[in-house]
Amino acid sequence: MNRPDTLRKNIWQVAPPVPGHLQEKFSHLHPVMLQVLYNRGIIKPGDIQAFLEGTYLESTDPFLLPDMDKAVARIEQAIDNQEKIIVYGDFDADGVTSTVLLTQALRGMGAEHNLVRPYIPDRVDEGYGLNVDALTELKEKGASLIITVDCGIRSVFEVEHANQIGLEMIITDHHSLGPKMPPGTAIINPKRPDSQYPDDMLAGVGIAFKLAQALKQSRPDRATFSDDDLLDLVAIGTVADLAPLLKENRKLVIDGLKSLNNSKRAGIAALARAARLTPGSLTAESIAFGIGPRINAAGRLAHAYSAAKLLAANNSVDANRLADELDKLNRQRQKLTAELGELAEGMVASDASILIAADEKFVSGVVGLVASRLAEKHYRPAIVMEQGEEESRGSCRSIDQFHITDALDEVADLLVRHGGHAQAAGFTVRNANLPEFLSRITEVAERKLRDLELVPTLSIDAEIALEEVDWALFEHLQQLEPTGAANPQPVLLSRGVEVVHHRAVGQSGAHLQLTLAADSLNGYREIGAIAFRQGEWANHLPQVIDLVYSVSVNEWRGNRNLQLMVQDIRPSQF
Repeated sequence: MNRPDTLRKNIWQVAPPVPGHLQEKFSHLHPVMLQVLYNRGIIKPGDIQAFLEGTYLESTDPFLLPDMDKAVARIEQAIDNQEKIIVYGDFDADGVTSTVLLTQALRGMGAEHNLVRPYIPDRVDEGYGLNVDALTELKEKGASLIITVDCGIRSVFEVEHANQIGLEMIITDHHSLGPKMPPGTAIINPKRPDSQYPDDMLAGVGIAFKLAQALKQSRPDRATFSDDDLLDLVAIGTVADLAPLLKENRKLVIDGLKSLNNSKRAGIAALARAARLTPGSLTAESIAFGIGPRINAAGRLAHAYSAAKLLAANNSVDANRLADELDKLNRQRQKLTAELGELAEGMVASDASILIAADEKFVSGVVGLVASRLAEKHYRPAIVMEQGEEESRGSCRSIDQFHITDALDEVADLLVRHGGHAQAAGFTVRNANLPEFLSRITEVAERKLRDLELVPTLSIDAEIALEEVDWALFEHLQQLEPTGAANPQPVLLSRGVEVVHHRAVGQSGAHLQLTLAADSLNGYREIGAIAFRQGEWANHLPQVIDLVYSVSVNEWRGNRNLQLMVQDIRPSQF
């Protein structure tokens, strides 16, 4: 077997160094920490202090959001008149936490329990967002006011229908705006061009939280809840939805994690147990890989009400039962994703401008995960569709060079509905329009990507010698937590690293475990490392390598050791 130059065809892009005058100005900061902050665009003294202390300098007055005053006035009227209010959510973790949060807040503002009801559509039968049949049924059951969370910004037709049947609509959403806004009583979205709110990157649950804050500010005499009662849900929804952990989101998640680790919610305690997490020590990573996937599993393979009921549970018996149900669904989701991922691989040409797989065997709850795997593996935009008898529902994942929602806008005349962000979107298309849709979306991708070199870029924060990796560096970098979208764990590069020992580990030797030498003036020491999905190096790894990694900690049987999480390896040119 020939030795590869690299297993992953990444472009290594090392960030430019901090200018000398800034190094002098911030000489009190660890140089790697300063470099990471500089890479994130955080270079003003006040901004640095606010970032490291987890504060946010901009005003976060919820009434800066467009139409917030209209929404608060209409909701107060509905509570005063004992109208039936529906909180209309979505079936992912952001939508579920938004639904539970706003339902709890409205009841905490004096609305009678039975007059505020959550509604989450069924992923299979109804699909994403507002739908006419649901709105009609809710009206027939006595609802007069619908408040959407995490959906609705592109539902112009559905809101027009609601108006016609006598339903008033308040839309709260964070997704990209369409060419026309729905004609609701209030449209709260920080992406509106007339928004005065300083941050337009809040998750759906963040906007629901701002509405709850506005209600409490308007009538503090009524409110029976505090911000801390809701912030645990904000942290879960924000991290799970991959909202950028900068600006206000960062503060919300920091405060939310404190609330999460002191949470009185029986459901969160039960879910942490099911995910084998340590109560009181939950982090953003705990949400991203433990709590979030299990909440999402309910809406993917069953109904999101199970997750909503779990978060609202007030006793451990119900909470444990529901947590075990979600944990089982998550295991099923993992198995199904692997099986359908193989099916999709056999349907696509890896060098196509856009990867498209469509089949009746695909399950709507996992098509997004399958599309993510395709996009990540081949670095191409990907669409995976579940074909039904009359309509097909697709989920899209994309790459930096291709705005998938803009692409769907170009073929909107063929779609029943669509929406999303730059790199993730969903849509419904009638099967009669499917051939033309496939042709036109492929043409859009070919036109936009034709002259581009589609190779993923691995952004590296700093190049350092391996001996610089120590506990002091780790503790400095911990100040960047919580890390996540837009504020990832720092990525470092070390060249000319000696491999002391290595072996393939995991099922079928899929991963590579390494022991690396870190010689320095202070003596010889070794550092462990793990390279996931790079086990192929095991038979031909050179003794001296360059590697890109983040710094982590491996805890085993009471011992804590530094460990490198390797992202890429190349034979060293030293």
